[in-house]
Amino acid sequence: MRKITADKIYPINSAPIEQGVVIVDDAGKILQINTRDQHDPTSLEAHSGVIVPGFINTHCHLELSHMKGKVDTGTTLLPFLQSVVAYRDFPQEVIDAAIEVADQEMYDGGIVAVGDISNKADTFPQKAKSKIRYYTFVEMFDFMQDSWADNEFGKYKAVYDQHPTDGQNRVSVVPHAPYTVSKNLYALLDGVNSDEVTVSIHNQETPAENELFLSKSGAFLDFYRSFNISLDAFSATGQPSIQYALANMNPRARTLFVHNTMTTRADIEAAQAWSDRVYWATCANANLYIENRLPNYQHFLDTNARMTIGTDSLTSNWQLSVLEELRTIAKYQSYVPFETLLRWATLNGAEALGFDDALGSLEVGKTPGLNLLNLDENGTVGAETQVRRLV
Repeated sequence: MRKITADKIYPINSAPIEQGVVIVDDAGKILQINTRDQHDPTSLEAHSGVIVPGFINTHCHLELSHMKGKVDTGTTLLPFLQSVVAYRDFPQEVIDAAIEVADQEMYDGGIVAVGDISNKADTFPQKAKSKIRYYTFVEMFDFMQDSWADNEFGKYKAVYDQHPTDGQNRVSVVPHAPYTVSKNLYALLDGVNSDEVTVSIHNQETPAENELFLSKSGAFLDFYRSFNISLDAFSATGQPSIQYALANMNPRARTLFVHNTMTTRADIEAAQAWSDRVYWATCANANLYIENRLPNYQHFLDTNARMTIGTDSLTSNWQLSVLEELRTIAKYQSYVPFETLLRWATLNGAEALGFDDALGSLEVGKTPGLNLLNLDENGTVGAETQVRRLV
């Protein structure tokens, strides 16, 4: 048993506690939460800084870890995607080694759970032995070709079927993005998933995505032509791309919209009217890496949207660190309160992945992990803030 204390603890689901004490057993399960004045000081493991729950990374592509530094920054999304396709073929031993290193770095950075996109089964062996809990999203796409849906579904369903069924990790099949999934493929995905899964989808990451659906114009037309894929059967909907996703997805499942760089307040309100189980993932550093822009977080604050934090992949980020994501948001959109950022990085993410029974907040009976942060003079994450994993 350990009695761990710091200048302040942030339970997340309740008010911060000055000089709080968290008592955990040898497995990290929280037994009690109280304050220093209730303990013999010599029995306490005391730290300078604040204690927060373990971080939740709701969007990652662990299988792309071998591509770190291979793709140029600032190219915008479509050239980035073309580069990803070009660099995917590496020796398997290189891929496996990079996955193992990235998993360990996330663990060392205080991350306790990850929502991870998989197109292959490459990450499954590491996930089976990892100290991190994973929710694997087996991602499918048929480039909006209805006639391809059955074949592409079968190919990726074979990956889904390889996912281990034992342990605490979870898996679901998910659409890649509105601009890559046909109505037929959406229907096939819904046939596999229950209402209790989480479904992830990339959303409104670049202006060209909305242009395609609003008027069948913009850079996506050339993008499809570069792969010799016809969009002749596609008709513009006259609405933002998210509306196409809403029309074809299951509102009863938890739905995680990822990136949302171009998402407006009206888009958020439409999604939250469609379902009360909607979550949003922001990957600030990846947005800067690819598009040189960030979402307008004020839209998400104004609509009480349940935002979460993702890192995306080492193809599109310099590291897989939730702390670095918080630091970037605090730097460029500093109006987001620190306690709000913490909730995005912990409890909201745990809820989005369905892991909130054990993770995301400091509560008796949970095993959320404990991270120690040193904050700046303004009480938020700054340039010198570091994370130290205590449990």
